[in-house]
Amino acid sequence: MSQIDTPFQSLQSEVTHLREELQLRDQLVQQLSQELFRLVKGNTTFLPAPELSQQHQAQMQAMQEQLQGVEQQVKFYQEQISDRDAEIYHLRQSVQELTDRSRMLEQVVQELPQIYRQKFTERLAPIKEKVAMLQRENRQLHAELQSLTYRLAIKSRTPGARLDLPSFPKLGGSRVSLPSFGNA
Repeated sequence: MSQIDTPFQSLQSEVTHLREELQLRDQLVQQLSQELFRLVKGNTTFLPAPELSQQHQAQMQAMQEQLQGVEQQVKFYQEQISDRDAEIYHLRQSVQELTDRSRMLEQVVQELPQIYRQKFTERLAPIKEKVAMLQRENRQLHAELQSLTYRLAIKSRTPGARLDLPSFPKLGGSRVSLPSFGNA
């Protein structure tokens, strides 16, 4: 317990010593301020001369005018900065909108070949069906022609035999129309 008391007592004595020094300094500061006040009050050389006072006032007036000029310039530049900030904001918005539109158009352009292939396939499907039908009809007619040619050859070898030709339906006197491929 004595070990704890010893540092505490030394701290307490040091605090007391510091308080005394502080009081002494406060007294010295007060004395110096009183002496300074007496010197300034009794001595007019510390006061500015009237012509210096007017000169100081003129300088102050000029400085205030300069300050007002600088404040006006600052205000002008702040307005310009805010106008430019607004313009930058609108330009950034425009850039964003144009970027979005550009991306959309790029996507459309990338999809165009697939769309054209699909449309071409859709338009080509009826044409392919018509060509397949015409090819079947052509094969059938070719087979009938070969059969007819064969029968004609056999009949022509036998004297007095009559030809048995197939009869085709008449189209009402109109010409035979060829299939059209449309706008392909």
